[in-house]
Amino acid sequence: MVNRGHVAKRRGRFVLRQVKSATFTSSDGWSSTGAPCYQIHSNIIAVSMETVTLFRPVGKRELELVAESNYRRFPPRLPEQPIFYPVTNIEYARKIARDWNTKDATSGYEGHVLEFVVDVAFLTEFQPQTVGDSSHTEYWIPSERLEEFNDAIVGQIIVRESYSIQET
Repeated sequence: MVNRGHVAKRRGRFVLRQVKSATFTSSDGWSSTGAPCYQIHSNIIAVSMETVTLFRPVGKRELELVAESNYRRFPPRLPEQPIFYPVTNIEYARKIARDWNTKDATSGYEGHVLEFVVDVAFLTEFQPQTVGDSSHTEYWIPSERLEEFNDAIVGQIIVRESYSIQET
């Protein structure tokens, strides 16, 4: 899902406003289209940005680390994890969290679906990859680029769904 947004800064405070149209027009008549566009007018800095909503299935420990960042960043990858893979739809994230993470001891037998918004400008270097079923699409972000990815997150990471199965 691609969203267009408008961020305004007045007296040191940022406010994120979603707009329905691809073009933002102020009451003073200036407009911006695309991402990013910058306009300074009457002590207001306006940024028009294009964002995309992504999802990430995580286990118990990764969720704890995201929580430690105040739900703003994903933790660094482990050495055996060279790729960070956010997925493009909730159905695929749900399947991994529910069907895989809950059966995995390293995930703490828990699966959580995280939802977050990312500035599309960062993602332009990456193409969604299809793995298996045509609805199983994800971005492959090299672990050395994860900090840049985290910087492109707009707002907080939200826990959308949680699953658990007791170890047998």
